[in-house]
Amino acid sequence: MDQLLEKVRSLMDINEITDIMSAYLKMPIVIEDDQFSLLAYSSFYIDDFDEANKQTIFTKRWPLSILEKFIDKGIVDKLKTIPTPFRVAPLAEIGLNQRIVVSAKYNEQILGYIWVQETERQLIETEIDFLQAVSSHVGQLLYQQKQLQLKKKREKSNFYKKIMDDIFQTEAQLKWEAANMNISIPDAFVTIVFTAEPTSEEVFDELLEKVKFFAHSLPIHVELFIDPLKITVIIGYKHSSPQNLLACATELTSTVFNQFSHQQVYHGISREYSTIFLLKKSCQEALEVIKIAKFIGPANLPSFEYGKLGLFRYLESIFHYQKRMKDVNEDLLKLKQKDNESQTCLLQTLEVFLSQNCRLKPTAEKLFIHTNTLKYRLNQISELTSISFDSFHANCQLYIDLQLLKADSR
Repeated sequence: MDQLLEKVRSLMDINEITDIMSAYLKMPIVIEDDQFSLLAYSSFYIDDFDEANKQTIFTKRWPLSILEKFIDKGIVDKLKTIPTPFRVAPLAEIGLNQRIVVSAKYNEQILGYIWVQETERQLIETEIDFLQAVSSHVGQLLYQQKQLQLKKKREKSNFYKKIMDDIFQTEAQLKWEAANMNISIPDAFVTIVFTAEPTSEEVFDELLEKVKFFAHSLPIHVELFIDPLKITVIIGYKHSSPQNLLACATELTSTVFNQFSHQQVYHGISREYSTIFLLKKSCQEALEVIKIAKFIGPANLPSFEYGKLGLFRYLESIFHYQKRMKDVNEDLLKLKQKDNESQTCLLQTLEVFLSQNCRLKPTAEKLFIHTNTLKYRLNQISELTSISFDSFHANCQLYIDLQLLKADSR
């Protein structure tokens, strides 16, 4: 055992270390970095790996569904807090067999994880001690690798900052510098921006952790940059392997926000662009979504994609114009007063009716009421106000006024 440990400590290649450990323990082994991206794996037969491991090997990272399950089961928290090897029970729903895992650390910093799948037997105490000893050496190697990666990341960050600062005059100039610095840029991309309230530093730290955790599990090109209380994620692809970027962006944001039960965090998604030369415009779009969400409330936003906001892009400007002109929609104030006095929901009914293009059946289905109930409410609205629904332009203005009334009531 001591000779084997010394041999492992003399090695500088993670793959060689993985092979030796697997041969000694006669079990499948996977080594990952701190973001659960695959670094090395080894086993006598590929069939020894369970379905969860096979997915990791195929995609080079844990899929989002497995990462969510790890969080739900408290495995991720254990990885951060338990310094010694511990067992993870089987999770049949994600094809995970029993395994033992240990964090690879250096200077009290977690740099990665070593997973040993216990297929036919459990590790004995001496083998667990061996695993613990090897993890320290692996942690040191991963630390050295990370220092090189950080240098490369700083160079890449400066490159993207130049794009944002309009340093490049042409796309050709941008591509030349990227090639010169050996930086791979996507052929198409979408920008996602995450933020937290300025007074929520602890929330921001949690948000950053979750964004990093889930973003790196996406099977596409990902760049992540951090500013004070702002996280920018660029996801993209090469034309040789196209992806539905907006679907990936929605999946990422939904997964991240499922981890939060409060409204102190916001996000925005830009449109898709085919040249990184337009990165600044893309970031501005994502930030504009956040600005609108803060103005009207995230729950009132029709979408967090800039391309799907429609008239909501202009609500704040219209709001300030109406304030300046002292424009007030008296009809809506009457309906609001009626709702407050009689516990009716005429304003909600009006909003849904307008959003469904004044169609009875879709509106009733959306409100979970009978069409006769809907007709009764619409008659109430007509009796209390001058609203008639016979003008497209008047209906558009009415819908805008409704949104502004909600924003003014926040």
